[in-house]
Amino acid sequence: MSIKTSDVEFKLRVRQQIEDPIMRKAVANAQERIGSNRQKMVDELGHWDEWRDRASQIRDHVLSNLDAYLYQLSGKVTENGGHVYFAKTKEEATRYILQVAQSKNARKVVKSKSMVTEEIGINHVLQNAGIQVIETDLGEYILQLDQDPPSHVVVPAIHKDRYQIRRVLHERLGYDGPETPEAMTLFIRQKIREDFLSAEIGITGCNFAVAETGSVCLVTNEGNARMCTTLPKTHIAVMGMERIAPTFADVDVLITMLARSAVGARLTGYNTWLTGPREVGHVDGPEEFHLVIVDNGRSQVLGSEFRDVLRCIRCGACMNTCPAYRHIGGHGYGSIYPGPIGAVISPLLGSYKDFKDLPYACSLCTACDSVCPVRIPLSKLILLHRRVMAEEGITPKAERRAIKIFAWANSHPGLWKVGMMAGAHAVSWFINGGKTSLKVGAIGDWMESRDLPDADGESFRSWFKKHQAEEKKNG
Repeated sequence: MSIKTSDVEFKLRVRQQIEDPIMRKAVANAQERIGSNRQKMVDELGHWDEWRDRASQIRDHVLSNLDAYLYQLSGKVTENGGHVYFAKTKEEATRYILQVAQSKNARKVVKSKSMVTEEIGINHVLQNAGIQVIETDLGEYILQLDQDPPSHVVVPAIHKDRYQIRRVLHERLGYDGPETPEAMTLFIRQKIREDFLSAEIGITGCNFAVAETGSVCLVTNEGNARMCTTLPKTHIAVMGMERIAPTFADVDVLITMLARSAVGARLTGYNTWLTGPREVGHVDGPEEFHLVIVDNGRSQVLGSEFRDVLRCIRCGACMNTCPAYRHIGGHGYGSIYPGPIGAVISPLLGSYKDFKDLPYACSLCTACDSVCPVRIPLSKLILLHRRVMAEEGITPKAERRAIKIFAWANSHPGLWKVGMMAGAHAVSWFINGGKTSLKVGAIGDWMESRDLPDADGESFRSWFKKHQAEEKKNG
């Protein structure tokens, strides 16, 4: 898999998601539950805006000094006995990981949840080379069985209910137990345990890498990342180049924000710190450690007007509050990065050709801005995408032509007045009882889910003049 998850045209994809009642109910329930829990944790912590300010400052500081911190991190990892590989592209990253796997004669890889490994498509590369890849995150494991892409950066199977999950387990693994979460989780746990014990390599992501020590921080709710890094003899951690914290004190702030924003908890179930391979005398941990640092377009973003998006800590809070995401789910975006953050980052790490519709899958309500723990101005960046696309001629020709006509007419008041009068009469022909039959072309697309009210026979201009006259009369 790469960043793009679907070749279906955007409007058709959205329609399919809107017409899926199971997905919509599951996403709505999750948004309500996580949102409520998050608010409780925010209130409990207190001084939330000050915490957001500090987290934002830490991320901004890292981005402003990224070269220095990457150099420091690389040196510390090497000093600790690990190997560091800088990958400019996803192809370089997957090629290196495959070479490591083949050098170990690996037949099986266990993998914890990681967005950057989804981004570079490592699963397909390893599988095409004859190496079995087992996702060990509960949600990712279910999706892998069902050959279904994730739809949320934290809760990958948010779009499925327990009955669908039971069907997947029954069809793929012969599960005959009840559809209770506890029973299905126990069944999957027993299956994955066998894979942990037989895998030669464990692959994880990296929530944060600590520059001062060369440590890798993994944040999970299930403990699977800890198993991936202690049982296999080789551990490969993959990180986006921006996911650095200067010190442990900085990580403390970021984890505080991550747990509360992602799942509405003080801390996640497992916070794992790894500093190089197993040392002499230790009984667990990998014999060999590799850190793959991925650019894949991030350096270009760093030098652009979209730089602020690299503050992201992948908490998913913007998805949990977004009304568009609530209705179309993650799969509606056609990217491994859905929601508001996906609308910004997908065209940057992918292309406008593939993701030109995403900046318009937004009502600009700014709910995402208000919950982002690192204060990314997501709505501003979404508008910036729209501006860039307009300037580069990526928007539809009909839209550009309509905007030019509107601008010209709006700059000629007399013409505008005549046009509005004619337009009001024309539109009234298509409206009856609040319902419109105007379903032609681009206007038809817009009107498909909207109804214009009946015109009351008075324009705003005439109403305004009358209102002004009454005010003057009344003193």
